Amino acid sequence: MSGNGEEGKGGPVRDKPWIFRTYAGHSTAKASNELYRTNLSRGQTGLSIAFDLPTQTGYDSDHVLAKGEVGKVGVPVSHIGDMRALFDGIPMEQMNTSMTINATAAWLLALYIAVADEHGADRAKLQGTVQNDIIKEYLSRGTYVFPPAPSMRLLTDVVSYTYTEVPKWNPTNVCSYHLQEAGATPVQELAFALATAQSVLDRVKEGGQVPEKDFAKVVGRISFFVNAGVRFITEIAKMRAFVDLWDEICRDRYGVEDAKLRRFRYGVQVNSLGLTEQQPENNVYRILLEMLAVTLSKNARARAVQLPAWNEALGLPRPWDQQWSLRAQQILAYESDLLEYADIFDGSKVMEAKVEALKAEAREELARIEEMGGAVAAVESAYMKERLVESNSARLEEIEAGRQVVVGVNKYEESSPSPLSTGAGSIHVVDKGVEAEQIAALKKWRETRDNDAVAAALADLRAAAKEGRNIMEPSIACAKAGVTTGEWGTALRETFGEYRAPTGVSSAARNAPGDLDRVREMVNAVSSKLGRKLKFLVGKPGLDGHSNGAEQIAVRARDSGMDVVYEGIRLTPEQIVKAAQDGEVHVIGLSILSGSHISLVEDVMTRLKAAGLDTIPVVVGGIIPADDEEKLRAAGVSAIYTPKDFQINDIMAEVVRLVDYNTEEAA
Repeated sequence: MSGNGEEGKGGPVRDKPWIFRTYAGHSTAKASNELYRTNLSRGQTGLSIAFDLPTQTGYDSDHVLAKGEVGKVGVPVSHIGDMRALFDGIPMEQMNTSMTINATAAWLLALYIAVADEHGADRAKLQGTVQNDIIKEYLSRGTYVFPPAPSMRLLTDVVSYTYTEVPKWNPTNVCSYHLQEAGATPVQELAFALATAQSVLDRVKEGGQVPEKDFAKVVGRISFFVNAGVRFITEIAKMRAFVDLWDEICRDRYGVEDAKLRRFRYGVQVNSLGLTEQQPENNVYRILLEMLAVTLSKNARARAVQLPAWNEALGLPRPWDQQWSLRAQQILAYESDLLEYADIFDGSKVMEAKVEALKAEAREELARIEEMGGAVAAVESAYMKERLVESNSARLEEIEAGRQVVVGVNKYEESSPSPLSTGAGSIHVVDKGVEAEQIAALKKWRETRDNDAVAAALADLRAAAKEGRNIMEPSIACAKAGVTTGEWGTALRETFGEYRAPTGVSSAARNAPGDLDRVREMVNAVSSKLGRKLKFLVGKPGLDGHSNGAEQIAVRARDSGMDVVYEGIRLTPEQIVKAAQDGEVHVIGLSILSGSHISLVEDVMTRLKAAGLDTIPVVVGGIIPADDEEKLRAAGVSAIYTPKDFQINDIMAEVVRLVDYNTEEAA
């Protein structure tokens, strides 16, 4: 018997290990291809592709919103030529490829299939996943484009197409990873993800593209992408609860009789939210514990694992840092005896009690969402977003108060100097010339392609979108004709429109704990000097959709008694300056986590000066290397906050002091 510690002819029979992945991609398709080949040569067994923000949101590299974002958090893929370069020399028919792509998933999958066709690969043998969970984009990650209804239509088109044409492909990865990053409790992670999966399958069923007799096959292709935090006993219980609840839903809601098609199949990226900038070497132990949470329980073991690097709270990891994370997986899989035994938690009263408690609470939350009309309705009403903002606020308050211990941050802060590299070269920095090179190459691509073929392909894409035809084959035809990512996105924006999701930051102030009374007194005093309530604009320039930090700053500023302007994500520097001017604000806070802080902040500062608003203090928050802080201060930034600045009340107090100083200077 495999996995029970029984002796075979050559010793204990071992289960196959999970797929080893590293989430990677940056700069250019050529540079990313070299990185992928290197990682595969070191024992990585699957690819996990990170795309840059313009690609994720359907813009070309030369769009105004793409400025400063090209190649920063992933690889830019503007057309089939980039996809060719990305997979040059990589056997696509043999590869298991995960693509973290959502709003533009149909397009990137179309490009992937088009290049696989050029390789001579059999579409029926292609294996991999597009993340393609649009609901969580409205809640946490922010790379949505279209309103919920057409977004769900695109998702169901991919699901309906792949189950026959690319049958080994996972057409959606229902993704609770970013829900936890946004502050979700284990119960919320369970319930919100399962509600999303139900919404997807319900839409597929209603869409009529899948015959009833084949529906169970579609259910069997739904996969999940989860998160694992450092409370690893709870996380093991959560994964076992996911397994039980999904089996229950597949059987009772959808009538799936084959147990294999009811399996909870998931990949995992362990928690990045808990990685610390202070004493970053401690992150190695956090990552190890989190990996154990998704591998120790055989009956709830991940199908694929990707680990962050120890220094990701500081910036982009280097190839060596990624190798270090990969080695952790390989040591666990090949040196330990983990894969020789059955599930070690079966029969545990402690584990069973925890699992049952989580399941009971998750069922209650699922029922609540069902009463609202399902996950899409719970997005449109802001219910799920507001719950996440509240949970994240509670989490941060526990850390600030010291009730939730974070070693090296709010306890055991004393530290010897680290012998690990923390100076120049300690993180990967995207070359400044990458964006200009990508734009020049894109311009040349447009000039040398058959533009008549492009126009015809785009016309058929628009027709398919309007007529309700499946979008996949027209998208593959667009890919082969040389259509760009921005042109595909524009065609569908014209048809479906765009959307701004609820921010989850309500206008009603609440009684926050801690020293907020002191901050409120400061706000009231400065407001009296100003003759009106102190007004704080929180802005997110560029395409970075990770809004958790901005939301928490907006919430705490509101609770401090400030008048807060927060319009959500994806604003141009021009829009932020106009909002500052129209709103007559007293201070501006910019949040940028994509690494594009220099170019975007400098643009905002230049526009403020041109508008005669350069006396307004500007503060900036994000993952900002120490070397960049001087550049931001030289541009006129008054204060800079990074993940090490976890006491939000202290940030509020400093913001008030900046406005007070500015008021006295003006007087």
